[in-house]
Amino acid sequence: MQNILTGLQSDLSICFNFFMSALSLAPRALYEEVAELLRQRIFARELEPGSWIDELRIAEALGISRTPLREALKVLAAEGLITMKVRRGAYVTEVSEKDLRDVYHLLALLESDAARVVAQNASAEQLQQINELHQELEKSTHDRDRFFEINEAFHMLLLEFADNRWRNQMVADLRKVMKLNRHNSLFKEGRLEQSLAEHQDIVQALVNRLPEVAAERMSAHFASGLQAAQ
Repeated sequence: MQNILTGLQSDLSICFNFFMSALSLAPRALYEEVAELLRQRIFARELEPGSWIDELRIAEALGISRTPLREALKVLAAEGLITMKVRRGAYVTEVSEKDLRDVYHLLALLESDAARVVAQNASAEQLQQINELHQELEKSTHDRDRFFEINEAFHMLLLEFADNRWRNQMVADLRKVMKLNRHNSLFKEGRLEQSLAEHQDIVQALVNRLPEVAAERMSAHFASGLQAAQ
């Protein structure tokens, strides 16, 4: 009997620990998973700008009700990736030339200020990490998708080291809108090489701890990016 009680106590302890562990993991809600899936489909151009979202078809394909799907669409609408129309549904946002100018303008302001802060305050180790990531960027020019991925990581690492979570959130949202068009700009002849050279100039200013030069070069980088995107 004692062995049985000991075994039951052990089983209960395991179940309790598993339950508490599951609670601490706090898995993402279903609508968040759906939002991420749709976000990636938008970035991959599987859902083209201007295309309407077929809620019934997507819900059936995912095996979910339309409630989490609609919650996911609200998330994407808040990010600017989806445009919702009353009684008409939702479609993938089309980015106008004015939208691009506005987004690039704000990104230039926010990220040039971040570059200034990093040049002033970053540790030697952080500057080394930025330089190493730039070297990875140099090695990826033969693979545009990889170049795009590392380019994004470079900018986000710089923002992380600038250490302003409010700016980081604003930039993250703006970059999601920029992705609706940005990927195409790198395919323009010479743009990838030009972007790499601009990154090199930014890194040099950061490593040499020239705050105003770093800010100016980051601003110029976005000006060139906007020109290529239009």
